[in-house]
Amino acid sequence: MSLDCEDSALDPVTMERDFHCVTTWSHVGNRWTGIRFRDVFETYVQTTGLSTDERSGVVFRAQDGYATSLPLVDVLNDDVLIATQLDGERLDVRHGAPARLIAPQHYGYKNLKHLKRIEIFSQLPEIKRGIRAFLDHPRARVAREERGRWLPGRLLRYVYRPFIPRTVATFEQALDDARPADNP
Repeated sequence: MSLDCEDSALDPVTMERDFHCVTTWSHVGNRWTGIRFRDVFETYVQTTGLSTDERSGVVFRAQDGYATSLPLVDVLNDDVLIATQLDGERLDVRHGAPARLIAPQHYGYKNLKHLKRIEIFSQLPEIKRGIRAFLDHPRARVAREERGRWLPGRLLRYVYRPFIPRTVATFEQALDDARPADNP
């Protein structure tokens, strides 16, 4: 199915939530507007009889090919949005236009930008292998410091910190690459 968040029959909601990056920085007081994932699920998917237990999950795919996943029980929380606005303005490319996943109880890498596709599974598939699997905790909950798969989050704090400048540079380069040549 195809869903247009702007023309959806679902009511948009606005909520203020903090954003936490696995590399240890946070941005507090973000005001997101969008439709609740739970409302989308209950309106369009739940009638299929899919189980909402710990094994079922959702894969989110971005326009650039990036993918992330979360257990279905986690994305059914009230504060998980398919957002189209930040602080009263439509999302721009920097913040994930045209729509992005907002799952504030999870680290930023689970808050996928440039949302293209949502896939729901009765068994959550492995979507990352090798080093990417090491860096991708299945849940990535901030409150439990689930920064990576096999090492304690408190240890990974120190491992990730030196990567902040490189992460920012990679992001800025991707923005430059996406910007049309006639729009500096």
